Amino acid sequence: SGAGGVGSLAVQLAKVFGAGRVIATASTDDKRSLALDLGADAAVDGAADGYVERVIGANGNRPVDVVLDAVGGPVFDAALSTLAMFGRLVTYGSSSGEAAGPVDPGRLTAGNLSVSGFWLRPLLAERGMGGPAMAELLRLTASGRLRPLAGGAYPLAQASRALADLAGRRTVGKLVLLP
Repeated sequence: SGAGGVGSLAVQLAKVFGAGRVIATASTDDKRSLALDLGADAAVDGAADGYVERVIGANGNRPVDVVLDAVGGPVFDAALSTLAMFGRLVTYGSSSGEAAGPVDPGRLTAGNLSVSGFWLRPLLAERGMGGPAMAELLRLTASGRLRPLAGGAYPLAQASRALADLAGRRTVGKLVLLP
């Protein structure tokens, strides 16, 4: 979601680094409005049904070059269908809890498509890989060009409520648990 903890940063970083058109997905009008406020050029409903039409429509009826997917499952499958020739789908989560369908290598070859995964933790553990990127993120945050969202703070004793709110998609940004 373009209003989630990682997605809201991805929207902003895409604009900072010169992406031509950024299309965010989110589940509610308020979350889509937030994604637009963060710099997205368009924001559409991220549900799997109708996803392809909404995303391509928001891109002037043209397929897209890159999709960042944190949802997985049917959304991953739909996202693959939005890609232009030489397009890239980067998966960085599976919040739906559902498995994506099998990816046909022939489909990738025919469209010159790429699918890759991204997980930050191993990069931070690998000496020399995470430091420069984190320094750049901190610099962008300090300069005001990147605005991390704190979506809510919960006492540690209410961690189960925080998780329920997150699972119920009632939050934006990152959640903070307080001791």
